[in-house]
Amino acid sequence: MKQYDLKPTLNDNQVLEFCKNGFLMFEGVISDEINRRTIDFLDEHTGTEPLELLEEDWFLESVIKAPKVAGAIRSLLGKDFALPNLISNHRIQCPQPAQEWHYDGGDIFGPQLNYLQVFYYPQDCPRELGPTELLPGSHFLYAPGGMTQHYGRLRGSVYATSPAGSVFITDYSIWHRRSESWGSGLRNNVKYNYWRTSEPKRDWMIDSDFNLATADYRLNGETYRRQFQDTYDAAEMYFWLRGEHENFKLIGGQGWPMPGKRNDVPYGVPENVQ
Repeated sequence: MKQYDLKPTLNDNQVLEFCKNGFLMFEGVISDEINRRTIDFLDEHTGTEPLELLEEDWFLESVIKAPKVAGAIRSLLGKDFALPNLISNHRIQCPQPAQEWHYDGGDIFGPQLNYLQVFYYPQDCPRELGPTELLPGSHFLYAPGGMTQHYGRLRGSVYATSPAGSVFITDYSIWHRRSESWGSGLRNNVKYNYWRTSEPKRDWMIDSDFNLATADYRLNGETYRRQFQDTYDAAEMYFWLRGEHENFKLIGGQGWPMPGKRNDVPYGVPENVQ
């Protein structure tokens, strides 16, 4: 197992945004030279799992360990996180119909975050080339196998349209699919995982202005769950990442955490947490 460590680059509010939405986007963070080199490599290794790419030092240093991305990974998975040991390329010839909604096998639903799923686009991926479509907040939306596949368009979904060199960090359980494409040409989408090796704790960039009692844990978009559940789940994941899950509790009703900043002194804020 190869491990890596560096300084975290996310603050409390950014970590909470990941908890709420289930993904973070980093546009154009990989250089044009590395993007071209990656595409050339994938043109020569056309299989669905080009494992040889993980043995290339230039790819390891410039993509897997790219500072902006790896700093965010470090913030979410803690020190000495494990590097990918498997890599896939979702390479398609456009145009193609939309894929079915799904979450990948091996998912574990809940507040814990022990691994991350990452997508890297080495070429421009406009809407017409069928970028990955994500449903914000769906990393908490459990459905038995096969129960996601009959849905078509879902209100509130987002498309990972992006310039070349963009990287998307996602919770492994998030609902996603390849969207329909009507353009022409090859589209590469390189996917891999990172893993936690240390206990969770709040050792990312501490935001002195962050207030746990009045922070907005609400999903800013459509939710397909019962009222307030998105707020509760995001707050619980944030507590888990701080290493303080045992302090998380809900009193219900109009108690903490209410959606939005409705009260400067809400009832039910967990004690002994700052």
